[in-house]
Amino acid sequence: MTALTPASRSRRPSKQRRLQPGLRNLMPYLICIGGFLIAWQILSLILGAARLPGPINVIVETWDPYISQPFFDDGGTSKGLGWQILISLQRVAMGYGLAAVVGIAVGGLLGLNRFIGKGLDPVIQVLRTVPPLAWFPISLMVFQDANTSAIFVIFITAIWPIIINTAVGIREIPQDYTNVARVLRLRKGAYIRNIVIPATVPYVFTGLRISVGLAWLAIVAAEMLKADGGIGYFIWDAYNAGGDSSSSQIILAILYVGVVGLALDRLVAYVGSRVAKGGN
Repeated sequence: MTALTPASRSRRPSKQRRLQPGLRNLMPYLICIGGFLIAWQILSLILGAARLPGPINVIVETWDPYISQPFFDDGGTSKGLGWQILISLQRVAMGYGLAAVVGIAVGGLLGLNRFIGKGLDPVIQVLRTVPPLAWFPISLMVFQDANTSAIFVIFITAIWPIIINTAVGIREIPQDYTNVARVLRLRKGAYIRNIVIPATVPYVFTGLRISVGLAWLAIVAAEMLKADGGIGYFIWDAYNAGGDSSSSQIILAILYVGVVGLALDRLVAYVGSRVAKGGN
């Protein structure tokens, strides 16, 4: 039997010390998620699995094929949740990307030109309060296409936070920066490139982060009304099917929606932090 050397004794506590911070960081998540699952299961037992399936019922009833085969494709709209999510993400990418480009440009114009900003502010404040689904019938009448209408709904829902935050970011540029630009006689392009853009990046990405959540919310709602595939379509189709596992399918799809929405939010936040660090 070999005795522990001083080096091996010191190595073991160091590993424990490295593990302890990680466990401490995970504990709040584990406790809260575990508590949520327990509360959900208890509520399911009270109401009955037919009305509200518990987490165990959801896993059992949707394991094959929705969990075990998320990318199955039986043709038509009979696809796994992985494909449905990708269909929705494709629409979101188009509508959200367009909203980002137009929103930053318009917000920059409103921030740099106080006259136009003041004149358009009431219009923006009125339009941004319109619910996403209220735009859907109008877009259907205009575009005569459900897919294009869904992309437009994403665009019109996501654009307002981007415009507002970009304009506010430009207006909040410190007066000292503007005075330095005047002293150095910077041209308009140099002023925008060297002062306006670096100072407004945090505001712009705050708007983009808010908008990506609104875009994801809008596409799910729009696909429920009229769409050919997508996660919103899947939820509405499962509800109309009314089968024994419909409730479990809907709950699983909602969990997918939440996880993807969280991932999109974190992705935009990460890109924003990297861009801000690069600007500094």
